[in-house]
Formats: sequence, structure tokens, C-alpha cells
Amino acid sequence: MTAERGPRARRLALGIVAAALLAGCSAGTTEATPGTAPDAPGPSAAATPDPSRTPTGRTPDGTLLVADFGSDTVTFVDPGKDGSGRNGAPIASVEVGTAPYGLVVGEDGRAWVATAEGVAVVDTRERTRLALVPYETESGPVTTGEYRGGGMGIALAPDGKHVYVGVNVPGGDGAVEVIDTATREITGTAPVGMRPFDVDVSPDGREVYATDHDSFDVTAVDADSLETRRMEVAPYGTEGGLGSWLKPHYAVVRPGDGKLLLPFEGERLAVLDPRTGEVTIEPMTANTHQHGAALAPDGTLLVVGTGPIGSDDEAASLTVRSPEGEERVVPLDGPHEDVAVSEDGRTAYVTGGFTRDGYGNGITVVDLDDEKSEPVRLKAGNRPLGIAIL
Repeated sequence: MTAERGPRARRLALGIVAAALLAGCSAGTTEATPGTAPDAPGPSAAATPDPSRTPTGRTPDGTLLVADFGSDTVTFVDPGKDGSGRNGAPIASVEVGTAPYGLVVGEDGRAWVATAEGVAVVDTRERTRLALVPYETESGPVTTGEYRGGGMGIALAPDGKHVYVGVNVPGGDGAVEVIDTATREITGTAPVGMRPFDVDVSPDGREVYATDHDSFDVTAVDADSLETRRMEVAPYGTEGGLGSWLKPHYAVVRPGDGKLLLPFEGERLAVLDPRTGEVTIEPMTANTHQHGAALAPDGTLLVVGTGPIGSDDEAASLTVRSPEGEERVVPLDGPHEDVAVSEDGRTAYVTGGFTRDGYGNGITVVDLDDEKSEPVRLKAGNRPLGIAIL
């Protein structure tokens, strides 16, 4: 694929050095100073769970669970009346390990959390950590910050028997490690590209997909043999290398045909057929840098617009895209990172933690049925990134 000389291509040619120094989406070794993004609110104080709100016994269904990238915890959040965010608040936190990033929850109520140290196993019903599974891949010293080594994207096999975690190795190619959920042991490792932001699994469980941010590609891993193949996904081309903003971040797998949907810059939706490696492009309308994505039960695609990275960008937003490609763009207050959608498809929960500077410590709740309703801000943990609904 070749780069088109549109606004983003021109910005790339003019601003590669600045992007390499400042981009949360480029390679680096240190954490950016929080709260310094232009026109973005600084980080609010992390909400402390109120012990009086902590439920006795099992955690209620519908509780939100977020990975606190700014600390070593996950936080359980009451989503408020009818899940609307109103009168909701954090109810408990559990220590899991350094700088947790992604998380996934199985039907058995266990959460698997990708931290810098290993994958934490959390009993979400009792709100306790059960284990920490260390990585086999050497990813350097355990650190915090945006470019830390260790786990990033994480996914659960459809049958619940294996967890797949993308391990970032700063400055080099990463790996997908396979964890047996019964024994909590790593049973295999597959090489993938640089900085595996996201990990997904095919509907039949036969393949695992790592979205390799810094190498402009997706690695497909055979779940049985762990053989791999790399597929370039670069609708703007790969000019600028590590300094480019225009790289893949998060993906979702469309259940009907198994294709991967990867949003880029609120302008292009890359649709990757993993059987052939072919990428087709569909237009998008938000015109903003994009990260997290999720699919509602009816096939509606939700995409988090993190906010501007250039003067021609729009502000942060949530794109609500129908299966037919019609889009509604919901404005958000400040940078956000990831999104989860309720089981009935009526509510979206967008984390404000964000991998770059300018992050917040809350969740924005968006009513997907009522287009006239205003989003509700809900306090959460410390720089929340990954999110799941229990």
C-alpha cells in the first residue's frame, strides 16, 4: 500500500521529529509528563473507593472493572442507576502488579490482567488476586510509563481454555504468550511484531491476532501450532517508521466473516481479511486520532477518538458506526483510550486513562439509544485503560 498525500501525509512529512519525541504512539523509553497535552485537561485525582459502598459477598453483575495503568491495581466501579453512570463510584481496588494495561474476563468470573510483571489472575466475584503468571519473554526491567515492557493486549479463547497476551519488548519485536487457564501456566510463545497494542481471537478460536503498533502490521498466530504470518496494515503507508502517528492500535473481529476492523485517524477503516492478507479501506468521519474499539451485539462499531495530534484534527469523540457504515460522532471531554459496551448494546463506557499525556481518571458513559443525551462522567481508578463489564 502506498501513502496518499492528504493532510496527514503532509503533517507526517513536516513533523516526524516532533512525533518521535512526543507521540504516545511512537517508540520511546520514558513516560511523557501527564497533563501537558495542548488543550487537554490535566489528570484529575484518582478516586478512592468508598468502603461503605463495597458490596458484601459477591460483586454485582454489571460492575465495571478497569486496569489502573497509573498504579498497580484494578478498580471495581459501580456504574450507577441502570448503568447510566449517575450516582456511580469506585467500590473497591485490588493490587495486581505494575502498570496494568489490558484485561479480559471469563464466564467463570476470573479476570486476566496484563501487567508489566506478568498476567494477574483476579477473582472478580470475591475481589481478590489469585495468582501472578510471570512472562517467559525477556522484556527488560519492570517499569511504569507508556513504553514499558510487558503485557499489553490480552484476549481469551472462545472456549475459555487459554489466554493470549501480547508482550512488548522495548526496541524489538514482541511475543504472544499462551496461558492454560486451568493450570495458570504458560504453554507456548509465538513471535509477533513490535509493541502488540491489542490481541484478538478468531470466532472459531483457531487463530490469534496481535495488532503490532510499531511495525504497521497484524500477526496471525495459529492457536495449535503457534506458526505465524505477518500482514501489513498501513493505509497511509509506513513513511516515518517509529516516528509516525499513522499506525494500527486496536482491532475488533467481525463475527460474521472473521475480518478484522482497524480504525485509523477518524478517516479510514482498514478491513483486513486474515485468510488472504488483503486490506480494503472504508471512509470514516470523525477526523481525530483513534485508539480503542468494540463491537455491540448488533454489529455497531464503537471507536474512541483520542483527540487532536495536529491542527487539522477534531477533538476527542466516540464514533458510533452502524454495520452499514453510517456514523454518529459523540463529543468527549478530553482524551480517552478504550471502550466497552453493555450486553444489551445500549450503553458505552469509555476510559479516560489514555496512553499519552492529558489523561484523566474517569469513565465517560454514553447512552447509545438517546442521541440527545449528554455523556455522563463517572469517577474510576488511576489512569484507567482496559475495561470490562462483569
